[in-house]
Amino acid sequence: MSGEVFLFVSENVALGLLALAVAVTLVRLLRGPSLPDRILALDTLTVLTISLIGVLTLRTGVTVLLDIALALCLVGFVATIALARYVLSRVPPTQGELRPEDGA
Repeated sequence: MSGEVFLFVSENVALGLLALAVAVTLVRLLRGPSLPDRILALDTLTVLTISLIGVLTLRTGVTVLLDIALALCLVGFVATIALARYVLSRVPPTQGELRPEDGA
């Protein structure tokens, strides 16, 4: 088996597995059951999208797609941090515990 054939088969297998992972992640995103589960699914979907862009970069040879993947990495990280802070602000404090906005 030559290197070109191996690369072609590997790209197809990677695209198939990533498509399957995206489908399973979309099910988790839609079904929940809780907000943290949905946030984790959204973050996983971002990582899978970046992976798909990487495989497509290999297949097409268009290196500008890597810039798009890098920008998506940065946006995904900031979005995950923002959503995590939102979830933490929604948790009611236990008895005797102060929330950050109470001056703790």
